[in-house]
Amino acid sequence: MKKRNHKKFWIFDMDGTLTNALHDFPAIKRELGLPLDLDILSGIDLLEDGARRDKHKKLNEIEMEIARKATPAPGVTKLLHILTENQIRMGILTRNNLQNTLATLEASGLLHFFNRDHIITRDSAAPKPDPEGLFILQSTWRCPSEEMIMIGDYIYDLQVGKAANTETIYIDPSGEFIYREQATYCVQQMDHILALDLH
Repeated sequence: MKKRNHKKFWIFDMDGTLTNALHDFPAIKRELGLPLDLDILSGIDLLEDGARRDKHKKLNEIEMEIARKATPAPGVTKLLHILTENQIRMGILTRNNLQNTLATLEASGLLHFFNRDHIITRDSAAPKPDPEGLFILQSTWRCPSEEMIMIGDYIYDLQVGKAANTETIYIDPSGEFIYREQATYCVQQMDHILALDLH
């Protein structure tokens, strides 16, 4: 790692960032009978209590099926090994639930890189782009925002970083970077982050 890297606290999105993207969100919305123009959690939140519980249960089942098929994204294992060797504190901020998050990390061989107390899911904080999860990690680590960096593949990951006054790295394997205006840095593959001068 570059000696000028002053980012000591790294927070990762999970699906599509640490792992290869498998979710077909429009298909999931159709299966759950949710509006296609809203994200899944927002669509479920519009429902009354009983229906909301049923949809969350079904969503959890769908996500668990996907979790069991998880594989690490290109370059991610190399990156996490190097961060670990350099004593970087690492956390996860995901819109998934905890059970399925742990199953995803286990299936992809990444679970051992993370302290479970530093895995923030929709069970423990308001989902992204709400910055509550980042603030929880910041409080746990007792670190200034300028020493943190948020890494993700979707606009919510970039928005949550901006809301918490934290720099962001946007991962887009296609190289299109349609949300580049929201990001501090853009890379196509996880281990390409190692070439960035984060300061």
